[in-house]
Amino acid sequence: MSARLAGPAPLSLILLNYQRPLAEVDAAMARHVAWLELGFAEGVFVAAGRRDPRTGGVIVCRGAGTEVEALVATDPFVSEGLATAEVVAFNASFAVPELAGLLRG
Repeated sequence: MSARLAGPAPLSLILLNYQRPLAEVDAAMARHVAWLELGFAEGVFVAAGRRDPRTGGVIVCRGAGTEVEALVATDPFVSEGLATAEVVAFNASFAVPELAGLLRG
């Protein structure tokens, strides 16, 4: 079952698409992971992982618009030209109860 949220929760999907060979992406992975860990520690990121097949990554992020665009520009993958990013903003109206609790705050 899902839970209806009290109000829309502004979220964004960040879709990363690798532009360089995986060896170059892997060489920057520690910097990218440090960036992700900071985003999780600050409560901005909700989930993240690799695309399958491994052509990039997906990040679920709190917020939308220019705020998220500015954040994405600081990802080492993006700032170093290893990946491009598409930001897809949406307003979550429903979520599984476990996730809904995270989105209310």
